[in-house]
Amino acid sequence: MDPGDLFGIANLSVLPAWLLLLVAPRWKHTSFLTGILFPAILSIAYVVVLGLHWGEAKGGFGTLYDVKALFANDWVLLAGWIHYLAFDMFVGSWEVRDARRHHVSRWILTPCLLLTFFFGPGGFVCYLIFRYMIGSRSAEA
Repeated sequence: MDPGDLFGIANLSVLPAWLLLLVAPRWKHTSFLTGILFPAILSIAYVVVLGLHWGEAKGGFGTLYDVKALFANDWVLLAGWIHYLAFDMFVGSWEVRDARRHHVSRWILTPCLLLTFFFGPGGFVCYLIFRYMIGSRSAEA
């Protein structure tokens, strides 16, 4: 199987977990599945892919050009993508748990989750801004 095929599988594999976050955030198993199990499986895939192909790659993390050279290897690029998938899901799961604790409306949470799914840190910062605004408003009341 080539890295392109595994890329497609990795992308499809996260969809059920993201659907749980969006549709059933309060289901008793959602937190475990999206905050532990799915990210752990993705993390294992990351370690395996990177472990098997790290020696094939040139570059490193010292400069932007080193990173560019590193990600020129399709296997390392795939590992990097799996890294994003795992951490974005972990962050989305945290957003759901935090929203529950702080009574953040699903109307606010849902667009933030979608942004987290598509744009990672952009969705996270959006959630933090809304959460801060809600916390500030309720503190003034």
